[in-house]
Amino acid sequence: MFLKHLSLLNYKNLDSATFDFDTKINCFVGHNGVGKTNILDSIYHLAFGKSYFNPITSQNINHDAEFFVVEGTFEKQEKEERVIVSAKRGQKKVIKRNNKAYEKFSDHIGFIPTVIISPADRDLIIEGSSTRRKFIDGVISQSDNIYLNKLLQYGKILSQRNSLLKYFAANHSFDRDTLEVYNLQLSELGQYIFEKRKNFLSEFIPIFNKRYADITQNKEQVDISYKSQLFESSMASLLEEQLQKDMALQYTSVGTHKDDLNFEIEGHPIKKFGSQGQQKSFLVALKLAQFDFIKQISKVNPILLLDDVFDKLDEQRVAHIVALVATNQLGQIFISDTHADRTEAVVKNSDQPYKIYKL
Repeated sequence: MFLKHLSLLNYKNLDSATFDFDTKINCFVGHNGVGKTNILDSIYHLAFGKSYFNPITSQNINHDAEFFVVEGTFEKQEKEERVIVSAKRGQKKVIKRNNKAYEKFSDHIGFIPTVIISPADRDLIIEGSSTRRKFIDGVISQSDNIYLNKLLQYGKILSQRNSLLKYFAANHSFDRDTLEVYNLQLSELGQYIFEKRKNFLSEFIPIFNKRYADITQNKEQVDISYKSQLFESSMASLLEEQLQKDMALQYTSVGTHKDDLNFEIEGHPIKKFGSQGQQKSFLVALKLAQFDFIKQISKVNPILLLDDVFDKLDEQRVAHIVALVATNQLGQIFISDTHADRTEAVVKNSDQPYKIYKL
């Protein structure tokens, strides 16, 4: 799978740009602020229907314009596929594949397997549990549309239950029958999500451990563990047990929307005890494991976006990643960097075809 051609119009700070890509390595080099990351983000946008860095659609439109258009021509399993994402201020975003608009954006997820490695990934370590849940859900959803739809349903029912709890408080009322309808739906969906996440992590964690060992030459032990209230009790029991608390708080305090991942190094939280270098290696291993898992399920090499990768890793480790292209462990790579000489030195050593775009 690879991206052959990209066309941008009014996307972020890029008025108009077109690119024809190499099937292996493509590098964007230039000073900060010229749009390198935005080009990588536009490719992510084609894969997921949203920006990696700013999911608010209107904020991805160039300040001087009323709309943006991102168009990509891909080759997947020897067939050409054209994907367009467009948005106009005040109107709903449109995603088209081969000139046919999707009715549900979720139907597009997974069609263009893509993994991004970015300095923004540090949020996975330093931010709250929602960031880590999004990571798990994003990996599973690229290969399991049923899971994605159940996840969306769960979010919708959760919002409705929270609105009902607020209604009870505002009107000094209580309607158990209506509450039970939401509890039943949340229980079924929550149990399904929990089982899927648990099974996914049992496969994913060994892949991650191997990638971390490869990057660091087995220097230290790392681990990921799944934290969920559903290990202790069923979703239905949790909702019943916490009813009084939920009514006081006016929101649902238990469920899979509270799940988290523990990231550890030598048995301690990496957020507190990992050096900056260890944290960077942990994140890259996490993303390469995501790549491996999606490749294993989809049977195609995902597109890999390396945003400002030298900020995350030294040249030796970047070279190690780029070298994986030669062994066909990786497919098409897009790299952004501020130093053209540094980038070219690394990609030249891979003995693979490449293009460098100076912005």
